[in-house]
Amino acid sequence: MKPVNSNNTNDLDIFKSMQSQEHEQVMFCQDRDTGLKAIIAIHNTVLGPALGGTRMWNYNTDTEALTDVLRLSRGMTYKSALAGLNLGGGKAVIIGDSKTQKTEALLRRFGRFINNLNGKYITAEDVAMTSADMSVIRMETPHVCGLPVNQGGSGDPSPVTAYGVFVSMKAAAKSRWGSESLSHKRILVQGLGHVGAALVDYLHKEGAQLFVNDINTERTHAVAKKVNAHVVSSVNLFDAEYDIYAPCALGGTINNESCALLKCEIICGAANNQLLDEVKHGALLAQKNIL
Repeated sequence: MKPVNSNNTNDLDIFKSMQSQEHEQVMFCQDRDTGLKAIIAIHNTVLGPALGGTRMWNYNTDTEALTDVLRLSRGMTYKSALAGLNLGGGKAVIIGDSKTQKTEALLRRFGRFINNLNGKYITAEDVAMTSADMSVIRMETPHVCGLPVNQGGSGDPSPVTAYGVFVSMKAAAKSRWGSESLSHKRILVQGLGHVGAALVDYLHKEGAQLFVNDINTERTHAVAKKVNAHVVSSVNLFDAEYDIYAPCALGGTINNESCALLKCEIICGAANNQLLDEVKHGALLAQKNIL
């Protein structure tokens, strides 16, 4: 029996992508009853099980979702290693609108897929997921962290993540200007989710001059009103000069276009994979003497 002849090379592209970034395993998950479409990527388990959060996002294409989960899981490997943990790097994405498609049944089905990996991947919350969602997933697998505090978990990691960015920003300021003070520094925070909004609070208490942006205009204006920040439209995001740019939304905001427009001295934010191309755009930032 001859194999089916097909011009579809997506399977080859997947393996090329995995090989180029040295991934160990990619698991595609779908369930008709719940509408689940998810991808779990395991980048490296040399130091231990692959740890990394699950995000739910309405990707434009499946390829976009795959690209994102591969980049995110690779980043988690280095985060775990830098933290000195006996853990590797992994990540998961659920494709869909979290506001209309996230259900208990979908999350529990996803939890069963995680459980099938027998501890090779440990999940946690990420974009559009909560500690309550982790509690639902925990109903089907023990391989989950970030549970609610009342269930013995660590709860919402966003404030701690934001604080980590805040102290990193102060360290960068010390390196660049000789003082860790952020008072009166012009700081643009892009992305006002749980982490970005918490970071804004820290910076406001520090006395920074804040500029904020988010795709959710209602949220943007609410945060701006709370801390007396300036609202910046996405169209004019990099028109003005800032001391610090803090990308806290999705990754890849430092790209060809933004590198040409950026007028700041430091970039320090919570977003994963901030550089669309690590080598190319890292070099462009170095040329502009941006830390």
